[in-house]
Amino acid sequence: QVQLVESGGGLVQAGGSLRLSCAPSRAIFNVNAMGWYRQAPGNGRELVATITSAGSTNYADSVKGRFTISRDNAKNTVYLQMNSLKPEDTAVYYCNVEGRRVTGPYVYWGQGTQVTVSS
Repeated sequence: QVQLVESGGGLVQAGGSLRLSCAPSRAIFNVNAMGWYRQAPGNGRELVATITSAGSTNYADSVKGRFTISRDNAKNTVYLQMNSLKPEDTAVYYCNVEGRRVTGPYVYWGQGTQVTVSS
């Protein structure tokens, strides 16, 4: 079973920056999209940003201009650079990988990493 290992979360003051990373525990193939989602207490999980294997990106309106998603296709690693952080960005951040095997599609989720932004 593939595990996605996340790192880079923590506590930061408003206006600060953090960089999240997510890498698989072993090699995975035929990856289509990779992304980041987040869940704040009392809220559902929401999309933050996604990136396709071709490099096309999509961002939630709330993070546009502040967050940047990128990926290393050779390592199937995805990153999220978060700048100008706000208290409302506080949440558990989850990475996501979607692809397709011969037997059908697959989806993997990370265990989540806490991001806390203090005012």
